[in-house]
Amino acid sequence: MLGGCSGVGMAVAMAASVVVVVVYAWRFLDLVWLKPKKMEKCLRDQGLEGTSYKFLYGDVKEMVKMITEAYRKPINLHDDIVPRVQSFVHSVVTTHGKNCFTWMGPRPILHITDPTMIKEIFANYEDFQKQRGGNPLTRLLAKGLVDVEGDVWAKHRKIINPAFHVEKLKHMVPAFYVSCDEMMNKWEETLKEKSSCELDVWPHLQTMASDVISRTAFSSSYVEGRKIFELQREQAELVITASRSIYIPGSRFLPTKRNKRMKAIAQEVKGLVKGIIDKRVVEMKEGKDSKEDLLGILLDSNYKEIKQHGSNKFGLSIDDVIEECKLFYFAGQETTANLLVWTMILLGQHKNWQDRARDEVSKIFGDRKPDFEGLSQLKVINMIFLEVLRLYPPVVGMPRMIHKETKLANITLPSGTLLQLHTMLSHYDPIIWGDDVKEFKPERFSQGVSKVTKGQTAFIPFGGGPRVCIGQNFAMLEAKMSLVMILLRFSFELSPSYSHAPYTIITLQPQFGAHLILHKL
Repeated sequence: MLGGCSGVGMAVAMAASVVVVVVYAWRFLDLVWLKPKKMEKCLRDQGLEGTSYKFLYGDVKEMVKMITEAYRKPINLHDDIVPRVQSFVHSVVTTHGKNCFTWMGPRPILHITDPTMIKEIFANYEDFQKQRGGNPLTRLLAKGLVDVEGDVWAKHRKIINPAFHVEKLKHMVPAFYVSCDEMMNKWEETLKEKSSCELDVWPHLQTMASDVISRTAFSSSYVEGRKIFELQREQAELVITASRSIYIPGSRFLPTKRNKRMKAIAQEVKGLVKGIIDKRVVEMKEGKDSKEDLLGILLDSNYKEIKQHGSNKFGLSIDDVIEECKLFYFAGQETTANLLVWTMILLGQHKNWQDRARDEVSKIFGDRKPDFEGLSQLKVINMIFLEVLRLYPPVVGMPRMIHKETKLANITLPSGTLLQLHTMLSHYDPIIWGDDVKEFKPERFSQGVSKVTKGQTAFIPFGGGPRVCIGQNFAMLEAKMSLVMILLRFSFELSPSYSHAPYTIITLQPQFGAHLILHKL
């Protein structure tokens, strides 16, 4: 009798196990085949073209193969950079049209270049949110304001806003000057007793921009923050590698070499930044004057918000502040360094514009030190920067995703669809910019952005809508100060050893550096 009961129990257990296996197998089949094919049919039925879904991997293998091939060798100076920087996307858009779809694993990506759609996505940021999913380890680089959504984003933005007001930025101009002056002195030392020399300016510009962030954000020098920058740069490379592979749920917990290194970097950076914050909090509690740097303004704004509402839930936690500081470190340094390096490369090619910019600087400043008022009067340099941002935007694309069925223009997108807003493709659209779209012509911005784009959302180097980059004025002001000082003390041209190879490590960078010939003025 007992044996019979035991046999029945085993049968029930086996049946239950079979049911569980069948349920999970069905869910897996639905996730990696049935649902993607249903989404593909939905998109095609609405007139969209795109690649056919391939089981599990989608287009990832082809994408990685094309990117790897494109980055193997440099291109000629006058070649179109889009096929190198965005090889896979360029190929797909050429084949299937501007608004087409591809596959990141079992999820469709709708590629967006239409200005009306981009405007709608920017405006409805609650429906079209920053892309989540994929490998959670990719978020270890930095989260903060750029990553949060909804009410949390509104809280972060309100608290951080005071740090980027124009009046606060005015006080940071001397720090911009000191950091750039240190770089200029090193260049002059290199040129000592020589009329000219070759120099890869890319690492120098990165160091200078890093120094600016350290001074303006934390009142420290680059030396104190060097370890953080080195770690964040390594993390960025690991993040790119992780983002170009299919993420298997739970695989972040595997003790792989990459996973362990990414977690170790995140912990070390968090510890270093927390040390800076803790030191500042102690100073504030001791009644010392709050420093007029980004961290001081942020902590002061946070304290006022908590005090006003009488609850900590209205402010940022220490972990929130750490993430915002990590974002300062990475985004603040990358954007300005990238803008400056491509500006120097282009002005090294187009000496007529370099001369025009230098003449403007000489007329405005003469022998006096560059100041906020003078920097605000720079029209030629402003046109140059806008054209550089058009041709070499810091971020070539902005990912978004939807969490429910959503209408975009006349298209109904199924829940879980990814979207990629293509900054670079928008900036290189001949319909908007004309047949000379690939040429460096700063004069196209002589009457402002709105005039040349005819009011369309087609120039988006800093994003747009309510979530437009909070640090864009900071980056532009720093870049103006740096270029003014460089033009007053040096002339430059491209070195014969320069290799033209734009590529992306989160942001758009020169793969083999920026080798210029510097001449002391």
